[in-house]
Amino acid sequence: MNNPLTNKLIDPKTLHKLLRRGVSEIIVEEEFVRLLQEGKPLRLKMGFDPTRPDIHLGHTVGLRKLRQLQELGHQVILIVGNWTAQIGDPSGQSVTRPMLTAEEVRANAETYMRQFFKVIDQERTQTVWQSEWFGSFTLSNVFDLTRRFTVAQFLARDDFAKRFSAQRPIAITELLYPLLQAYDSVAIHSDVEFGGSDQRFNLLVGRDLQAMMGQRPQQCFIMPILVGTDGVQKMSKSLGNYIGVEEPPEEMYGKLMSIPDAAMMDYFELLTDVPDEELAEMRRALEAQSVNPMELKKRLAREVVEQIHGDAASRQAEEHFERTHQRRETPEEITEVFIISPTDLSRFLVTASLATSRTQARQLIAQGAVDINGSTETNPLAVPKSNDIVRVGKHGFVKVLIGQPRFPA
Repeated sequence: MNNPLTNKLIDPKTLHKLLRRGVSEIIVEEEFVRLLQEGKPLRLKMGFDPTRPDIHLGHTVGLRKLRQLQELGHQVILIVGNWTAQIGDPSGQSVTRPMLTAEEVRANAETYMRQFFKVIDQERTQTVWQSEWFGSFTLSNVFDLTRRFTVAQFLARDDFAKRFSAQRPIAITELLYPLLQAYDSVAIHSDVEFGGSDQRFNLLVGRDLQAMMGQRPQQCFIMPILVGTDGVQKMSKSLGNYIGVEEPPEEMYGKLMSIPDAAMMDYFELLTDVPDEELAEMRRALEAQSVNPMELKKRLAREVVEQIHGDAASRQAEEHFERTHQRRETPEEITEVFIISPTDLSRFLVTASLATSRTQARQLIAQGAVDINGSTETNPLAVPKSNDIVRVGKHGFVKVLIGQPRFPA
């Protein structure tokens, strides 16, 4: 297939990567391929609601797909949902979002975009705000949108259906959310919209609304949901199982090393460019138990950290991990915690902010997650001495100092 956008042939391997790698579903795949064959720049829509100031690796699954298409010459239209950010959209969470001020939305959006452009090429991205069209919306415009769909259609959405059958409340504003997101597609003449599998319904509403309003219906590019570091639930800040895009390289590397082995290959597929052939070989090696999973996980961590922070930071993060976790060496820089007088280990962990309570501290100690000077300590009444190095889990190191802290004159 010849692509006049770049004067390069889209080889079968590249096309396969576009259509299969990190993709749950394309609606309609045949139409999408035909649009690629036409050789015209496609308008690729991705919207985000700046309800929080940062993003995690789960968000980058779709961003990586956008970047692949950018490199073929297509145009990304990034929509800042400064209107829908103020409307509750359950998206599988079954909760409504808090109302945000315009200042909060703008501040969050600036942080979001700084992180988005770690993955997406900013020069080939057009950023637009919903207020460009919703700012002049009237009540008659809203009525015009609502008359095009029925309540029954919206109650078919999985989350709404579950809540309705359980007699849990659904705010009318929540029903407006898919309509406003759909109108975004009309406003920018979207050719392809990208979203996670939890956004499938909303993407299809956009496709239907475009057809109703005389536009060519957009294609819906649906990506799988990345599980979090627990390997069970979707990556989410509210669940605490996320890896933030702006986390320091050492922290990001360490968290990637902590994911369950069972989740590792999904992370490889969704977050890296390691060729499919190599991934297949990795799977065979894991099944045959002919490879140490840690070695593969280290490669995963290197690949992901390098994408976000660069090669030098990736190598330093790996050296840090090997020094502090594999060889159990103390980090070069370590936090010093001063205590007035000796105290038992469980109380010290709370003082050092390594545990939130003495109950949690005792649990960590009982689980063998705490060591002093490199030796596991299982006695919560043990008393750390001055200059002891106390470590909790994989990331927490502190040095015990007894007495009043000394400050420079």
